[in-house]
Amino acid sequence: MIVRVRVPRGSFADAEARIPVELQLNGSPVSFAAPARRTLADALREELGATGVHLGCEHGVCGACTVLLDGEAVRSCLVLAVQADGCVVETVEGLAEGQVLAPLQQAFHEHHALQCGFCTPGLLLTATALVRHEPDADEARVREALAGNLCRCTGYAPIVAAVQSVLHERRT
Repeated sequence: MIVRVRVPRGSFADAEARIPVELQLNGSPVSFAAPARRTLADALREELGATGVHLGCEHGVCGACTVLLDGEAVRSCLVLAVQADGCVVETVEGLAEGQVLAPLQQAFHEHHALQCGFCTPGLLLTATALVRHEPDADEARVREALAGNLCRCTGYAPIVAAVQSVLHERRT
């Protein structure tokens, strides 16, 4: 059975109308106005200059656009900017403290867990969520958590080793 709904003309919001958004980005309050259909990834890059958020597939498959939204790893290409209103957003730009790399960034460097670097920001944010939420994760869990981030250069072994080294260091 097909149900048809009649929608009066002019009932939808103007697609170009800009909606105010306020959020915390890497510890700083920011506000901007975004069209209703703008993705968080595009807003972070274009409105806020967070160009460490990479756009690969724009379908939520590759993980290059992963950010932390209220502490959870999400694909920012699948989240609308207006949905992040009132939220805390963390990008790769917020991991280091000044010139001091975050432990995961340092571990990626030490374990040669990056080559071209395109996937690295998304992998770092995915790993950050894992380390924060599952400090007892074993190798199988690390591999499972990282499986949604595509990397064509490293073969994942050094990435897994880097994450495991940080988990091990936190446990001891």
